[in-house]
Amino acid sequence: MTQRYSALICALFASLMLSQMPAHANDLDDVKARGTLKVAVPQDFPPFGSVGPDMKPRGLDIDTARLLADQLQVKLELTPVNSTNRVPYLTTGKVDLVISSLGKNPDREKVIDFSNAYAPFYLGVFGPPDAEIKTLDDLKGKTVSVTRGAIEDIELTNVAPAGVTIKRFEDNNSTIAAYLAGQVDLIASGNVVMVTISERNPKRIPAMKLKLKDSPVYVGVNKGQPELLDKVNQILAAAKADGSLEKNALLWLKEPLPADL
Repeated sequence: MTQRYSALICALFASLMLSQMPAHANDLDDVKARGTLKVAVPQDFPPFGSVGPDMKPRGLDIDTARLLADQLQVKLELTPVNSTNRVPYLTTGKVDLVISSLGKNPDREKVIDFSNAYAPFYLGVFGPPDAEIKTLDDLKGKTVSVTRGAIEDIELTNVAPAGVTIKRFEDNNSTIAAYLAGQVDLIASGNVVMVTISERNPKRIPAMKLKLKDSPVYVGVNKGQPELLDKVNQILAAAKADGSLEKNALLWLKEPLPADL
């Protein structure tokens, strides 16, 4: 009697736990049946996602989400997220996809799956288009501005040859201002920062000279959803082939897609 009672309690407990877990039987079928694609997007990380003057979300990630929804022939429902809650929003079933400048790393790969990359995100050394910088040795004799303690500071310090002057500033605005004012030859930062520079001073738009760290962005998909993941990859592949992804990169990142993306 006691064993039967214990077995019953265990069965009821297991049932309760399962009922509280988000159901992900087939998210692609759910999206089509619902007629809406729910996507987590950034709201304060331009040019990937921000709020425009009309108070509507805009950015590369928003356009990517819209592309997927259009190809799936469903409506798009955007959910603003930050770097902390974007993955939990996906795993708890609040959204179907995460399109929020999401990079891939081993810890995240244990929790969710990733599409093919849809846009670049990298740290590099940038400078005037006519600057002859092709290798690290070409940095000798140059002055490079960088934000103190940032990842690009660490990466550049690790690889810079002797003869390079690294001029460190306390914040991104000061780092940018030094480049715009011509106080330094080059600037080390992320490609998204280059968009800010190009908007501030179109006459001194920096071009990438050397890549320090490559971390492209991906669409996040729940584990166990091969149909939805395959569909997302199919749409992204077609968008790359027809130039849609290139158009987004030129609009929001002010540069074409890398050949190896």
